[in-house]
Parts: sequence; structure tokens; C-alpha cells
Amino acid sequence: MLGNFSYCNPTKLYFGEDSLKYLNDELPKYGKNIQLVYGGGSIKKNGIYDQVKEILEANGKEIFEDGGVMPNPTVEKLNEGVRIARENDVDFILAVGGGSCCDYAKAVSVSVHCDDDPWEKYYVRFEEPTCQIVPVGCVLTMVGTGSEMNGGAVITNRESKLKIGHVFGDEVMPKFSILNPRFTFTLPKHQMVAGIYDIFNHICEQYFSGEDDNTSDYISEALMRSVVYSSRAAIKDPEDYEARSNIMWTATWALNTLISRGKTTDWMVHMLGQSVGAYTDATHGMTLAAVSLPYYRHIMPYGLQKFRRFAVQVWDVTTEGKTDEQIAEEGLAALESWMNELGLVMKISQLGVTEEMIEGIADGTRIMTGGYKILDRDEVVEILNASM
Repeated sequence: MLGNFSYCNPTKLYFGEDSLKYLNDELPKYGKNIQLVYGGGSIKKNGIYDQVKEILEANGKEIFEDGGVMPNPTVEKLNEGVRIARENDVDFILAVGGGSCCDYAKAVSVSVHCDDDPWEKYYVRFEEPTCQIVPVGCVLTMVGTGSEMNGGAVITNRESKLKIGHVFGDEVMPKFSILNPRFTFTLPKHQMVAGIYDIFNHICEQYFSGEDDNTSDYISEALMRSVVYSSRAAIKDPEDYEARSNIMWTATWALNTLISRGKTTDWMVHMLGQSVGAYTDATHGMTLAAVSLPYYRHIMPYGLQKFRRFAVQVWDVTTEGKTDEQIAEEGLAALESWMNELGLVMKISQLGVTEEMIEGIADGTRIMTGGYKILDRDEVVEILNASM
């Protein structure tokens, strides 16, 4: 492995069918006033809300509800959450939901005691918190983002058509996360497969860089194989506990910073996908799926050996009598076949992108990457057009 690095992840995980009971162990560590963050109300239909609320009340907590977190949390929603926290002097934020709820909770946590506008401070100037941070915990009901064990918080500004992520430090990471695979069983199929591809692409963003013999890449290959295998089982039977538990666990390890150690990373697919999402409000995993293959086919000649390795180690492509280019292309073809098998969206036009939006999406990509550092503007437009 090349390079020097440090590694720390302070989030404590409770995993399994009985994991929610450990909320009783964590709650006494924090104050009385709890901001309960959740999404559109599905947790009330499936009973998770009642289970969580019962535990909160049994621990003598005062609950201040903050529901309605949308799949792509907005600046307006962030400001609402900050208002709720300030008005009720909250001591702790508990996010019950998927990655959007976890992201949103972290964004609120660093903004409650901050005098600056949070969008300007954290998403335009990319400054770090200089104020008191309200601690966060997560009860996960949808997998994909890995937000339950990282410092990431993605917020959308609809007015400026920007969807930007800020990866905060250890102090912002959830203090604990509760992962019960059964809580994911009631997800609609399109949300499940979008989350599955988000997991896979998180791994790819860290894998497709560098050529040194890196332990992180071996871990990544195993995680990718696990995602592919478990996804097929979960499609066949969404209540296959073994498959759903493996998917949930892989999602966490795909983006808790472990597999990025000792190597460079890419994240260009995420920049492209988030730019598309800012214009269309489309599901995150679907935006990634729609731009991935055109991007990978564009960069494959510059990282041929890694794409060859991907084909062989992840997709079992045979090598006899084939050039490196042929092997690499077969790997991407296998990826495409699996994506179609899942039922992912493969074109940004299917997400509502029009030709008139392409230039604006390209500009959004430039802003999020701090300039065209990997690709120039013409290349970005070319990839977006190939994604139509």
C-alpha cells in the first residue's frame, strides 16, 4: 500500500433482529429533549415509529417530532429542522429512516448553535463546525448511503439547482446506529434496488483509482461480489433475512472510510449523479445508475488494468485468448447486465433530463468538484449526452 493514513470511526453499531433494544442503553447518555427525525410516514405504517416512541417515553424523554424529511433533503427543510431544535433546546437528534434522514440529522446537528447560514457555511464555503454540535443517533430502515457510520450530509438547494455533500469529521458522525435488517423488508422494490446500486457504486468510486497492490482493493472486490450475490437473492425473496442482512452490512462498510485508506478515490459518478438529481429530484441510486456506464467507458482506457482486474475478480470473466481491452469491456458488459437485471434506470432522460438541462448539469458538476479537475467541460457534456 502506498501513502500514509490514519483511521478512526467512532460510531458504535448494534446489528441484528434484537438491536433496537440497545436504544435503552444509549438514551441515558443524553439529555431529556429528543428531536425525532423521520421521513414521509412509512415508519408509522410498519410499526417502527411506535416501537421507537415507546422506548423514548420509557426513558423519560421529551419528544419533538421532525417528520417529512424528503429523499433529497432541501435547504428549506434544514432550516425548519434547525428552528425545531432551537425552539425546544434539543439535547439529541434521533434519525429513524434511510440515508436522507441520517444526512439531514447531521446537517441540523452542526447548524443549531451556528450563527452563520448553514448552506453558505457548510456547502458553499465548505467550512467545518466551530460551534457546539448536537449529537446524533440513527435507527436505519433503508440501506445504501452508509450515512449511519460516516460524516456525510447531502443537502439540495432547489433554487440554485445544486445538490452538495459535505463530509464532516469524527465529531459529527452518529454516536450510535441501530441496524435491524427486518426494518428494510417493507421497502418498495425500486427503493431497494436503488439502494443496492448506491452501495455498489460507493465501492466503485473508491476502487477505480490507483494501480498499487492495495489491501483496500481486495476488500472492495469481496464487498462487490457480496452485493451482487445478495441482490439476486433479495430480488427473488425480499424477506430473505440472510440476503438483506448482508446487503445492510455491506452498505455500512462500503462508505465508512475503511476501503478508501491508503489510496486515491474518484467520486465523479456521484458528482454527475447529484447534479442530475438537483435538476430532477430523482432517486439518488437511479441517477448514479444512469451515468455510470458512460463514465466508466470514457475513463476505461486510462485505467485499463484496474478495469481488467474488475472484470476477472468481480465478474469471473475468463481471459484466455482475449486482449486486456476485451476483458475490461466484458466486465462492464457484465455490470450492465446485472444493472438491467435489477431494473435500474439506465438513461438520465428516463429521470426527466432534457437536452436543455445538459449545460446546467455540467455547470453543477463543475461547482461540486471545485472545477473540472478530472474531466474538462466538453468531456462532462459528452458523458451526459451519452447518458441520455
